[in-house]
Amino acid sequence: MQTASKKVINGWAMYDWANSVYNLVITTTFFPIYFTGATSSHFHGNRIPFFGKYFVNSALYDYAMAAAFLVAAIASPILSSIADTRGNKKRYLMMFTWLGAINCSALYFFNGANVEYGVICFILATLGYCGGLVFYNSYLPEIASLEDRDRISARGYAMGYIGSVLLQLVGFALVALQPFGISEGQAVLITFLLVGIWWAGFAQITFIRLPATTPTINEHKGNALTEGFSELRKVYSQVKQMPVLKMFLRGFFFYSMGVQTVMMAATIFGSQELHLPSTMLIITVVVIQLVAVPGAWGIARLSTRFGNLPVLIGVIFLWIGICVAGYRMQTANDFYLLAVGVGLVMGGVQSLSRSTYAKLMPETKDTASFFSYYDVTEKIAIVIGMTTFGFIHELTGSMRNSVLALVLYFVLGVICIIAALRKQKGLAFKNV
Repeated sequence: MQTASKKVINGWAMYDWANSVYNLVITTTFFPIYFTGATSSHFHGNRIPFFGKYFVNSALYDYAMAAAFLVAAIASPILSSIADTRGNKKRYLMMFTWLGAINCSALYFFNGANVEYGVICFILATLGYCGGLVFYNSYLPEIASLEDRDRISARGYAMGYIGSVLLQLVGFALVALQPFGISEGQAVLITFLLVGIWWAGFAQITFIRLPATTPTINEHKGNALTEGFSELRKVYSQVKQMPVLKMFLRGFFFYSMGVQTVMMAATIFGSQELHLPSTMLIITVVVIQLVAVPGAWGIARLSTRFGNLPVLIGVIFLWIGICVAGYRMQTANDFYLLAVGVGLVMGGVQSLSRSTYAKLMPETKDTASFFSYYDVTEKIAIVIGMTTFGFIHELTGSMRNSVLALVLYFVLGVICIIAALRKQKGLAFKNV
């Protein structure tokens, strides 16, 4: 196949620009800091009620994140299979975009007292983000040739980092300057509102430029739900017959538990373990995003020279070092230096994972179903990672122990990727 036109590629990458503000502003910086601060202030401590039961507020945030990704993991394979069989992939992308954007803006009305309202909006926004990614990612093998997928995947992530940083700076300016007499809390709430507007607004460029998709079958023998599960079984049976892809997905499952949890829990760790001010945490995350841009491009170039799987192995070892350093860090400067390291490998591991999967999957028209399989793997990993992080924190009273526990996931991940590389070399030797 040939890579699509520059207009289509840029339109596809623009969705990363649009939805990455959720990933940065909502899950990484403003919302976790605001959630723990506002609830602690209202309930005069970090133990808060949620539907009649009490939780540590930071752990409740972890559990809410895990619940959102669990719902996404259950729903996305059915929906993506329906999109493949009925050719309405773009419609589902639009639906999840509006779900996420509206609920991000709805967080404007969260004040710390209405915990249930805030958590429900957060879960629905997360579901919109996760669901949209299934259909967005599934376009990659349809618009990019095999040799261009690393580069185009990296472009998407780079666009996402740049776009999210711009809105992050707007939010930071509102918090720091507090124009028109607004308070710091009001400035954060306005930022939530802007996230939804940004997400939905820039996504329109993607909707206009991406091509329509056609169904993989013309006749439907069953209802949508039946066909959805049928498509899933087809994907599973194909993955089982592809040893390199199967082993890669196992490794991806394990190291995603660590990668995603570190990214989502970093600001709460800095706030509660090191007692860093929120302004410095926000600046640090901006630096991480900026460093992630050259990191994503650099790792993509390394993969061109050395191959995807060898570079992934090296990156995972760097993540292991980051977790060990995170457990031992003591000062604010330690946190800032480690944040730069996280930025360098964060974008690279995500971008390279997506393009590696796109390279290893078979040639097929069922791209949404295949990327749903990939997406479910990642989402279940996040559920386990965030639940483990929150549980160990509540059990031991320290997030440092939670960070150290993530090393196990990275070790299991790198073992599986090494096995995938050996299988790949074995298959290449047989074909010589």
